[in-house]
Formats: sequence, C-alpha cells, structure tokens
Amino acid sequence: MEKRNRYTPEFKTKVVLEVMREEHTLNEIAAKYELNPVMISRWKAEFLERASLVFEKGSNEAEKIRKEYESKQEHLEKLVGQLTIEIDWLKNKSGLK
Repeated sequence: MEKRNRYTPEFKTKVVLEVMREEHTLNEIAAKYELNPVMISRWKAEFLERASLVFEKGSNEAEKIRKEYESKQEHLEKLVGQLTIEIDWLKNKSGLK
C-alpha cells in the first residue's frame, strides 16, 4: 500500500499562485510538480474560498498565540518581582544583608 503524500501549506500556495498567474496550463504545472490536476484544482478552490480570511481582524491564530504568550510573560515577570521582594525581605530579617 502506497503512503499518501503530505504537502506543506507553503508548497500548496506556491503551486496555486503559479496556476493563477496563468503563464502555464494546469496540466503543465501538474506535470512539473508530479501532481494530479484535480488536486491542484481543489487547492485553488480552497485558496479562493478562504482568501477573505486574510483580511479579517482579530481571528488570526498567530495573533491569539501572541496574546497568550504576552499574558504568560507578564505573569512570570510579576512573579519574579514578587519573589525578589520576598528574598530581599528575608535577607534583611535574617541579618545577611
């Protein structure tokens, strides 16, 4: 049984943009990358269907991850500050300072 090929989003985008430039036919591009023309047509349809998502604000997955990271970083910075104050206080009380 043959293993299915997995293509990266970057590769799919490259192929679809090449098809949309219309410098070569779909069949020529399919032969160039050794792909089925039907698969390339599906990729193009999906690309065009989701193109409007690029311009939506706030729903970007990268933006969500960035906000989560910043929140976690802020929490850790507060924790470091609090622990530093506690260490200084303990040093003062124990006479080590």
